[in-house]
Amino acid sequence: MTQHARIKELLDRAHRLGADPRNTNYAGGNASAKGTAPDPVTGADTDLMWVKGSGGDLGTLTEEGLAVLRLDRLHALKEVYGGADHEDEMVAAFDYCLHGKGGAAPSIDTAMHALVDAPHVDHLHPDSGIALACATDGEKLTAECFGSTVAWVPWRRPGFQLGLDIAAVKEANPDAIGCVLGGHGITAWGATADECERNSLHMIRTAEAFLTERGKPAPFGKHLDGYAPLPTPARRDRAAELAPHIRSLASQDRPQIGHFTDTDTVLDFLSSTEHPRLAALGTSCPDHFLRTKIRPLVLDLPPTAPLAEAIARLKELHSAYREEYAAYYTRHADPTSPAMRGADPAIVLVPGVGMFSFGKDKQTARVAGEFYVNAINVMRGAEAVSTYAPIDESEKFRIEYWPLEEAKLQRLPRPKPLATRVALVTGAGSGIGKAIAHRLVAEGACVAVADLNAENAAAVADELGGPDKAIAIPMDVTSEEQITDAFTAAALAFGGVDLVVNNAGISISKPLLDTTARDWDLQHDIMARGSFLVAREAARVMRDQALGGDIIYITSKNAVFAGPNNIAYSATKADQAHQVRLLAAELGEFGIRVNGINPDGVVRGSGIFAGGWGAQRAATYGIEEENLGAFYAQRTLLKREVLPEHVANAVFALTAGDLSHTTGLHIPVDAGVAAAFLR
Repeated sequence: MTQHARIKELLDRAHRLGADPRNTNYAGGNASAKGTAPDPVTGADTDLMWVKGSGGDLGTLTEEGLAVLRLDRLHALKEVYGGADHEDEMVAAFDYCLHGKGGAAPSIDTAMHALVDAPHVDHLHPDSGIALACATDGEKLTAECFGSTVAWVPWRRPGFQLGLDIAAVKEANPDAIGCVLGGHGITAWGATADECERNSLHMIRTAEAFLTERGKPAPFGKHLDGYAPLPTPARRDRAAELAPHIRSLASQDRPQIGHFTDTDTVLDFLSSTEHPRLAALGTSCPDHFLRTKIRPLVLDLPPTAPLAEAIARLKELHSAYREEYAAYYTRHADPTSPAMRGADPAIVLVPGVGMFSFGKDKQTARVAGEFYVNAINVMRGAEAVSTYAPIDESEKFRIEYWPLEEAKLQRLPRPKPLATRVALVTGAGSGIGKAIAHRLVAEGACVAVADLNAENAAAVADELGGPDKAIAIPMDVTSEEQITDAFTAAALAFGGVDLVVNNAGISISKPLLDTTARDWDLQHDIMARGSFLVAREAARVMRDQALGGDIIYITSKNAVFAGPNNIAYSATKADQAHQVRLLAAELGEFGIRVNGINPDGVVRGSGIFAGGWGAQRAATYGIEEENLGAFYAQRTLLKREVLPEHVANAVFALTAGDLSHTTGLHIPVDAGVAAAFLR
């Protein structure tokens, strides 16, 4: 088999296994293949191993995500291995076993794949396999489930010694197709890629069937009185009310993005009598607790408790959680341990409502929630046939604060300037709003794309990368209900809102005597009143979050420039401009900064200009509509046309941190219109 064919075979197998969450979780597990390829210097055939590298994901693995290593050098490490106290040295040595340019960085599980005497090896984290691995009598249950075809390997931290252990178990059990790793997951092997995959799937499905057939009907105990899930609308409303408060608690050490989950799995667990005991035991599989922390914060009130009481109790529990986490760190840290990374919870469970998970970005927050759902499934399986018994706390600490894990964190790229910030942009389906949304996402923010045109909003959100980056929200800024719903959607998607851009608007260009009361009211309802309503709801959320925030008004040079045939539009822009000053004065005590941007006419890409405003302004100036942008440019001091991205640049400048002490400011983005100079 050619090198290309072998790599394709490995990637296809990885993709099939990684596509089904029953087989493994996101970024969990590895797959490998062994074979020969020419040495790039001598041309001689060399025994190699291709294996998923550190930080990759089986379901989306690419050739660039594979580490390529020489088997002779990997096996030579057995001769210099100094025992479990020297694990970290062995991982560092993997870099000297790379073939050619090496590909991706080798993971901690490299030894497991290299030392097992099989051409193909899979290491996976299926819920069913971990349930057996985390049961009190897991070894006995493994034998009952699989007979002699699957061996048991007691818990050992991932590393070189674990690779030696599995290799020895395989050699001692020639009939075995794989093994269950205590407290961890499963490993399977095969002579061919197809056989290895079949063995992996056989282990997973057999364990699933065993747990189903042998398991008791209510592994989490009876339902707690008063802890049943709220009806869906009430549950979502309560989650949105709690989200900013919980995000505030989870962001005490560093700002976090949130994610909300209210699946039946979560709600059923939280309505059971045993959930406090099991949650306190924490997760077990290293992949789980590295993302969820060793245990969640659990609200111990029924979902019908008054909101103020629930918020107060969450604050008490959060304070206790931080003290307990600090004590956990102190119990196990030694002089070589990395500094404590933060004591806030990554998972917050609210009975009858759902689960809030947190991370440095939306994907991390979402994946943390997915991992805790995996943990719930593991607990259910273990409790169904035995008793859930995760690995010792000291072992969890050894992995959580492993210098190798710390080194992996240090290799991560620096966060972008707007990372962990959630923005809501009105009128973001086109023109200036669309450009602002694109710039904010490019700088690391998550964005709620709000627009009256639902199709445009959806298209922009899709352009921005989908739900881990942006969500689309149909919103009419004249509707208080739709505005409230928009902030609810943002809270459920990302945990809250930190940055709001009041951009939605229309333009009615008529002489005074032709401007009707309806024209006036419509112009002011959308822009002056709409901006006020959006800012009011934003202030509520930002106050509850206690993380500060930014409110930006896209006003206009017309807020200070007097031109003909523009009474309704210019007056409402002046209204918006003064809202900036008023709100800056009022909201400063909450750390909320309010600023404005005054563009000149932005023609290109503008829904307003395309909707008739351009034709009206062109008629006022006696020019062709297609020349309007050039006309505006020529009347400026710099002779430059103002484009949507120029306004987006100003939004970024105001919100990215360098102007942290600026509020109540209006920035002209007009290429220099002397009559609009601020005085």
